[in-house]
Amino acid sequence: MTATLETLDGLSRRMTLNLNPAEIEAEVSKRLGKIAKNARMDGFRPGKAPLKLVAARYSGEIRGEVLGDALQQRFTQAALDHNLHVAGYPQFAPAPDGAFTATFDVFPEIKVGDLSGIKVTRPIVEVSDADVDRTLDILRKQRVHYHAVERAAAVGDRVHIDYTGTIGGEPFQGGEARDFPVILGEGRTLKDFEGSLVDMKAGETKTFDVTFPEDYFAKELAGKTATFTATLNAVHEAHLPDIDDALALGLGIHEGGVAQLKQEIRANLAREAKRRIQARVKEQVFNGLLEATPFEVPAGLVAMERRALLEKAVTDLKARGMREQDIQMRDEIFEPQARRRVALGLLMDELVRANGITAASEQVQALVDEFAQSYEDPSEVVDWYQHDASRLNEARALVLEENIVNWVLERAQISDEPTTLEKLMGNK
Repeated sequence: MTATLETLDGLSRRMTLNLNPAEIEAEVSKRLGKIAKNARMDGFRPGKAPLKLVAARYSGEIRGEVLGDALQQRFTQAALDHNLHVAGYPQFAPAPDGAFTATFDVFPEIKVGDLSGIKVTRPIVEVSDADVDRTLDILRKQRVHYHAVERAAAVGDRVHIDYTGTIGGEPFQGGEARDFPVILGEGRTLKDFEGSLVDMKAGETKTFDVTFPEDYFAKELAGKTATFTATLNAVHEAHLPDIDDALALGLGIHEGGVAQLKQEIRANLAREAKRRIQARVKEQVFNGLLEATPFEVPAGLVAMERRALLEKAVTDLKARGMREQDIQMRDEIFEPQARRRVALGLLMDELVRANGITAASEQVQALVDEFAQSYEDPSEVVDWYQHDASRLNEARALVLEENIVNWVLERAQISDEPTTLEKLMGNK
């Protein structure tokens, strides 16, 4: 019952395990006896089949289970005896003379580097009246309605057209439609196609050429010139709702009207700005931590993370309508992301352990309350979190992560950079 340990490359280790054959066979016989008491086999009543027949059918499976259990127990005890911190799961394989080997990784020793060299640029944003008005305009445009007008079509109008298209005199797939709606200037159809409809009036027919871009999504049309004949059926002018109490009510504001609506828009923008700033700062802190503290990452943990990322990606693609057999993806493409995630996880675990960083219950509650403010009924969201331990654990993990970031920031070099909300959101 000995176990010998070898150090391979880096964090890899190999352990040779010897099991007691008599103990293995005794456990196999014991389990076969239990199965025989209830085994159903043709020609025999339940539990009355001869043990030899039961063994012939089940001994291979049972012996594999017994060996697996014995190896795992023996490995666990040997790892404790050698004071090993095993990362991931061991890979067992037969060895000469009836022994087995377990190949595995151990966790690295992490010594956090000098954090004073980490440089972080923190955006500073004040939500302005112009930001509120700009958001209000977006909300109005999302509620646009159209009225029929008796005039020539202009940019911003919605027109309904019948059209047919040919290439070299021959029709092509997708080149014909009836009562097709086009919002001029929106860019959902080709620019030259939309542009040819401007200034047309209801009942007018026009023929024009359009060249498809070289990178057009329909490869059979890319770079080709089509001739379209379009008849404009109707012109509708866009009307935005007025900024009044009716708009506020339609947006869920039951008291306070426009003033309350603007106040809530400002609060939502401030929350979004805070999230964006935290994300940017966190990314810089994580990059700085990894640069200041290089260490080897267990290959087994990276492989597990790669598989997890692949499974998530496949699930997401299937949810979007793709068939699993059409998803050609290997987990190797997630190698850089997986390695970074594992390294950050190990590094943050070390910071928590070495520095006693925790997530206080009042911080978790404050985060849940903040999440809830984005919803119409915050109390329902709070209850939703409070009645599910896994959701609370997710919030607790976010708080702990934020506390780690703040701990690093106390030791890093921070420079504040005033900016606008539009730049922070990536709109400029």
